Amino acid sequence: MSRLKKIIIAIMAILTIGIKSSCAEEKLNVVKLDYANYNPVSLVLKEKGFLEEDLSRDGIKVEWVLSQGSNKALEALNSKTVDFASAAGAAAFISRAKDNPVKSIYVFSKPEWTALVTLNKSGIKTVADLKGKKVAATLGTDPFVFLVRALAEDGMTLKDIQFVALQHADGKDALLRGEVDAWAGLDPLLAQAEVDNGAILFHRDADLNTYGLLNTREDFIQNHPGMITRVLQAYEKARLWAIANPLEFKTLFEAQAKVTGPVAEKVLGERTDISDSKIGEIQKSVIAAAGEVLKKNGVIADTVDVTKVVNELIVPEYAQEAVK
Repeated sequence: MSRLKKIIIAIMAILTIGIKSSCAEEKLNVVKLDYANYNPVSLVLKEKGFLEEDLSRDGIKVEWVLSQGSNKALEALNSKTVDFASAAGAAAFISRAKDNPVKSIYVFSKPEWTALVTLNKSGIKTVADLKGKKVAATLGTDPFVFLVRALAEDGMTLKDIQFVALQHADGKDALLRGEVDAWAGLDPLLAQAEVDNGAILFHRDADLNTYGLLNTREDFIQNHPGMITRVLQAYEKARLWAIANPLEFKTLFEAQAKVTGPVAEKVLGERTDISDSKIGEIQKSVIAAAGEVLKKNGVIADTVDVTKVVNELIVPEYAQEAVK
């Protein structure tokens, strides 16, 4: 009887969890997503209304919040201002390493969206030339991580430069005004500085960019797993539309990001790959490599287990299902 009682209790517990999960799904009446110029697929999804079309059948509304950078997107996610946030893989890793309940569930792009940029008059031609110079970047974002890794490869750290923490747009403006000597930029602002203002990308390395990832929270996955699937299916519809309609995609991006045709062509045609949205071992490897450098440079604590954090961060099954 004692064993039978335990079995019955276990079954009741499972049923209770299922009922709670079902109720949580039913109570959801709004889904909040960010959109960002550094996530072109999000601009398609917002403009085309694929998610609204699906969720309206159940009376669920969609709210959109503009993100100006990975750091702001993840802040919004952790504060529950949004349920889905666009961020670089390294940025999501930093947030997770600081005990935020971030989960990366989808690849919205494989970009080369960051580089070190300067003006011709600065005389800067290599990373070594940055020693003692003022360099701007946005803390907790891929450009910041890119800067740290570029310095490390040249035997330097942030202590060897005059680091200036600025949001992406402010960093670009500071460079153009001559207030900083260099800037770790982010597209499309980076492409604007290059095309419209003659800025020079003096250090590039596509392999140091850590993917554009869509993220959510642990509690949202636990309470609304069905919604994760529906959001990613809508993302897939937007991604496939963008691939099938490159000219319309470019025009949409120009209008939504407020950039010129040449800037859009550089961003979408040269530096953005949206051919594969699955997330898994490749992203883990790239992010782990960035994590080790961040650890050595004191950006995250020495006690952080990089492999453990990366494994906790990446959730591959929802993207795999959406792609199917």
